[in-house]
Amino acid sequence: METLITEIRQKMEKALDFLYKDFTKVRTGRANPALLEGVMVDYYGTPTAISQVGNISVPEPQMIVIAPWEKNMLAEISKAILRADLGMTPQNDGNIIRLPIPALTEERRKEMVKQTKKMAEEAKIALRNLRRDANDRLKRMLKAKEISEDDEKRMEAKVQEATDAFVKKIDQATSAKEAELMEV
Repeated sequence: METLITEIRQKMEKALDFLYKDFTKVRTGRANPALLEGVMVDYYGTPTAISQVGNISVPEPQMIVIAPWEKNMLAEISKAILRADLGMTPQNDGNIIRLPIPALTEERRKEMVKQTKKMAEEAKIALRNLRRDANDRLKRMLKAKEISEDDEKRMEAKVQEATDAFVKKIDQATSAKEAELMEV
């Protein structure tokens, strides 16, 4: 029975980790190499992550610099960034690509806050689905007489306790991200 709670907590932890990873992709007006995650470059006919074809650095808060390992990849990297529609225009100087991060407008900030709230709600839905699945398993175990009614009630309370704890973590992460986005 305790393995059920451990398993549910692990799955909830994964849902929370996924949310954190999603939050790193939300642009806050500060340079962050995570903004380029998922950008694929055509590397001799093979879609390749941008981090695999060059070095990504953040020399200043409003700038990302990409130094490709092969100079002939400069044009491909620029095209890939434009295709990714990140709201940034790459500047190619023949050796490196500079990505200036434009300051966010108030309207764009509010749009980003809405996006983070939507991501948080999706994470909460995942938690509620995990809770429902756990409670269904407990009911099946009770029906099969593998556990007593008291055990079922105790375990349901533990599942609810875990769900509440993770919802609180999601709310805290969302508040922190909103504060970061609204910071001028």
